[in-house]
Formats: sequence, C-alpha cells, structure tokens
Amino acid sequence: MDWAQSYNPTGSEFLSTLLASLPIIVLLGLLGLFRWTAPKAAAAGLVTALAVSIFAFHMPVHMAFWAAGLGACFGLFPIGWIVFAAVFLYTLTVESGQFEKIKSSVATLSPDRRIQALLIAFCFGAFLEGCAGFGAPVAISSALMIGVGFPPLYAAGLALLANTAPVAFGSLGIPIITLGDVTKIDANVISIMAGRQLPFFSILIPIWMVLLMSGWRGLKQVWPAVLVAGGSFATVQFVVSQLFGPMLVDVAGGLFSLVVMGIFLKFWQPKEVWHFPGEPTTIPDPVAEATGTEATGAEATGTEATGTAATGELQSAPRVPPRGAMQQYTRGEVAQAWVPWLLMSVFVFLWGTPQFRALMEGPTTSNIEVRALHLHIRRSEPVAPPAAPPEKAVFKFNWLTATGTAVMFASILSAIWLGVSPPRFVRTFFRTLRSLAWPLFTIAAMLAIAYTTRYSGTDATLGLAFTHTGALYPFFAPLLGWLGVALTGSDTSSNALFGDLQRITAQRLGLSPVLICTSNSTGGVMGKMIDAQSIVVSASTTGQAGNESQILRFVFWHSLALACLMGLLVVLQAYVLTGMVPALPK
Repeated sequence: MDWAQSYNPTGSEFLSTLLASLPIIVLLGLLGLFRWTAPKAAAAGLVTALAVSIFAFHMPVHMAFWAAGLGACFGLFPIGWIVFAAVFLYTLTVESGQFEKIKSSVATLSPDRRIQALLIAFCFGAFLEGCAGFGAPVAISSALMIGVGFPPLYAAGLALLANTAPVAFGSLGIPIITLGDVTKIDANVISIMAGRQLPFFSILIPIWMVLLMSGWRGLKQVWPAVLVAGGSFATVQFVVSQLFGPMLVDVAGGLFSLVVMGIFLKFWQPKEVWHFPGEPTTIPDPVAEATGTEATGAEATGTEATGTAATGELQSAPRVPPRGAMQQYTRGEVAQAWVPWLLMSVFVFLWGTPQFRALMEGPTTSNIEVRALHLHIRRSEPVAPPAAPPEKAVFKFNWLTATGTAVMFASILSAIWLGVSPPRFVRTFFRTLRSLAWPLFTIAAMLAIAYTTRYSGTDATLGLAFTHTGALYPFFAPLLGWLGVALTGSDTSSNALFGDLQRITAQRLGLSPVLICTSNSTGGVMGKMIDAQSIVVSASTTGQAGNESQILRFVFWHSLALACLMGLLVVLQAYVLTGMVPALPK
C-alpha cells in the first residue's frame, strides 16, 4: 500500500499548521510549563503525534505505529547506546578512584570554573563533535564537568550551549555532505559558505558561556582566555572549511584549540578565581587535620571568598590552588587517570574515519527494511520534486561501527588498565543500565515522535509555513533549520528533511540557493541545545533524570536568540554582504 503525504489536509493552511504543531506544543508545554517528568511528557507527546498523524493527516494506522517503532529503535540504538557507554566509562573511572586525579589535573591547568568550561565543553566538545556527534559530545562533556565539580544544571546547560557552532561540521562533515546530496549543490561550496558564517558564532559562544556563568564582570576577568579558545577554533574552522572541505573542520579545530589553550594557560591565569555560589569554601588540609585545625581557601590567602553567578562576583584566590585544596599527584598518576579518556578519543576518531567504516560496516551491519514503510510513502510538491523517489525506512544496525561501541571498547580496555575485576565490571555495567532505564525510555519516545512527524508529513507542514515570508525569508530560513533540528534531534536529519525545500524556495524568491540551503544547517545547529534527545542525554549524564524541564527552560531562550542572530547574518549576506556568498560552479 502506497501513501502520499498531504501538507494541507484541512484545506486551511493555518489550521493544518496548528494541528501539525500540536505534538511540539504538548511536549514542550508539559515539560516547560507544567513541569512534567520527561518520560510522561514524551509519552503524551507521542500519543498526540500519533493522533494528529492518523486523524488529521490521514496516515494509515499501521504506518503511523511502524514509524513510531522505527524512531524508538533509533533512539535506543545508536543514540541510547552512546549515552549508556559514555556514562559507563565515566562510572568506571569514578569507582576506581581515577577521576579524582583527573579533577586535580584540570584544576592544575586552572581552578577557575569559567576556564574549565571552555576547555571541557567548548574545546574538547568540539573535537568529540567532529569525531562522533549524535549525542556523544553532550554526554561526555557534561559527565566530565559533573566529575570536576560543576553543579548539575550548569554542567548540562553549558555542554548543550557549547555543542552548537561545531555541529554543522560534526561527524566528519556528515551534515554538510548530506545537505549537498539532497540539494545537488557541491558539498565543498556549502562548506565554504558555512565557513563564512559559523566562525562568528565560534567566537560568540565562549563569550556567551562565560556571561551565562559569571556576568559581565566575570567576562572582563577572563576575556583573553575566551578569545584564545574561540579565536583559535574559529580560525581553524574558517581555514579548513575554505581549503579542505567539511570533513576535518571540527577535529582540527577542536585539537588546535585544546593545545593552544593548554599552552596559553601555562603563561596566563585570571587574577581572581571564580566558582559557583554554594561551592564549599572549606578545604580539607591534611596538615590542619593532623593538628586539629581547619583551613579555608579564603583564610589561606587572607581574602574573603564570595561569588554568585547572577551578579558575576568573584572569589579572590591565588593563581595556584592553595595547599590542601586538592591532593597533588605525580605526572605519571595523572597520565594513568587520563588513559581511559585518551582511549575513548582514539577509538571514537578511528570509528569515525571513512576507511574504518568502509572496511567494517559491510560484514557487520544489518540494514533492516521496515516493509510497511519502506518505499511506500511519498513526499509531495513543493517539499519534493515530482520525480522524487519514495521515502526509505531502514533500521541500520551497525553494532560494530556505532560510536557507542567505540566508547564501550574503550571502557573494556580501561577496566583492564585500571585493574577492575570482571565481577565488579559486570556489576557496574548492570547498575549503570538500571540507573538509565527511564532516560533510555524517554530517548526512545522522543525519537518516536520525530519519526512519526517525519513520515506523516507534519514536519513539512510546519516548514512550509516559513516559506510565506517573502523578502524576509533569509531571516526565517535558519529558523526553519532550527525547527528541523529541534524536531529531529539532528542537523543531518534536518538537512535531509528541509534541504530541498530551502533550495526550491530560494530559486522562487531569486535568492542564492547556496546561502539559503547552507543557512538550514548553520541555523539548525542552534536548535541542537533544545532538541528533546539532547535534553534527555544531558539530564541522564548529569544525574538529573526527571529534571529535563528545568534544563529546557535554562537553555531555550539562548537557543532562540542565537538562531535569530544567525537569521540577521543571513539577511546581511543576502542583501548587503553579497560578496561573502560563493557562486555555484558552472
């Protein structure tokens, strides 16, 4: 049985758009306004998506449920698999006592929370995005920040905020490559255009992060480090995207920014160290404990320790943490503690290379066609051209080449390295699995919503609403990408969903297809921090399962504001800075 999508089933564009938006309204409303737990809100959103698809958009019942099932499977694998593997690796390092050494080494680079956020969430997160993407940067960065002492809400929020500017070039350039395939525009040309937009935001995001943490006064204290982190990444992002294409932009930029920041911090530290309000100021000192006295970080330096994120007040402290602030370890001990994360980085990078995938995917991958959906659903005009092939519905079970498997291999080798016994390894494995049961259910439900809206065409109905904005369309084109990522949880999926619609609309309005299509990806990255999948991943890895509504409220307006700023940049490039837009090769 074949079925063609209809984007205006009611005959009223306004009513059809309103109905198509109901699953999003229900999901975000229950999460953000009524503060339901994520599992309950996701279940309600899924029921709404199925009802709208079946009763309003006339999708066959069996197709709707199969679409939801396919989405749930994708939520558990590979997304849930990445989350589980990352949390498991983190738990192993904590239980073995090695994470205390990692905390010490990070504090040695800088005890300032702002600097630590730049190093972990922005620099290291960008490298992870370049290697893997699909939730790995948020999962691993937020877990690391929790481990070094960040409050859970800020660990989640900062990891989400940092995971924006690198996303378009993530997973070795897959979003850009996919957009090129969909629009038939050379991916290298799209890479050039993206490289003339995102570096501005690569500088802005670290500024935004520090402002969010410590206010304007706090930003003034660390502006050199902010510019070094953002500027080094942005420079490599621009150069590599212009000269070498999309594949290695984030990997090169993330590694370069990490190295440059490490060297820079050897010669510069903020004059005042900033910590979150409520962090303990009493620091255990082995010497003081032996004599029955107690020392504090403020008392050790003769200064008063104060600080609030809201006012940007800082804690006065020396450049080096006071004696007793944290146990000191030898370089060998610190190197041993970092081995699990080094192994993870190596495995994730290896797993992301085309050569490895080409070698291993064939014999170890099962492509399971969902017969009720596969090649039985057609997108209609203007979302797709008349001769567009039917939609595919294939569950790719690449058990060996999935990013989560790379992290799990790193976990196994790390357990051997750390001397974790097999019984303890198994106990930790199942304890981690039990703790993530509800978060994994939520991820599955969120992806079920995304796939239901995709195959029913309700996502395209929402997208078409943006195309009626005429001369203002360059502002709204990035917002369409933002909506696509918020719906699907993936810049790649958003590009596959809306890429050709963006091209068709640009040609109709006499705008550059290169600019408008690229803006779908570069605007979409700003929606990465509010997509349900990322919210649940960040909540899971920071121990905030059930607190997803608070995380969503924490990042939502930042996401929308950044998407609007991208819209303003695209307007300028469309009508004023037209020389920044590369021409299509003839």
